[in-house]
Amino acid sequence: MKFLASLILIVALSYAGGLFLDWWSVVLAPFLVALIMPMSAGKGFVYGFISIFLLWLALAFFRDVRNDHILANRVSLIFLQMRSPILIGVVSSFIGGLVGGMGGLTGSLLRKALRPPVAVAK
Repeated sequence: MKFLASLILIVALSYAGGLFLDWWSVVLAPFLVALIMPMSAGKGFVYGFISIFLLWLALAFFRDVRNDHILANRVSLIFLQMRSPILIGVVSSFIGGLVGGMGGLTGSLLRKALRPPVAVAK
């Protein structure tokens, strides 16, 4: 349940941030969610990676279908040396996922660093 709630919250915040800010603003949503919700560093990375990967994959797919794969075919010819709009969407989503994962990782580690130290009984 925590995974699904984090995923939906990160996707919603990233989409809303992407409407008004630049592409790199997707790092803010996983950062804030991992900072607010207690989770390990590994989970912060995985939640951020999966949510941004799925968001960018869906956005790339819907925009690609609307323009009949023209731009994706041309970009994939430049970078991948073959016509594969699906692969260029997956590659760009992977890059976005890494950015989101790093945001989640940073947020969870910052939460851990800001936590007050636990006193050890002697």
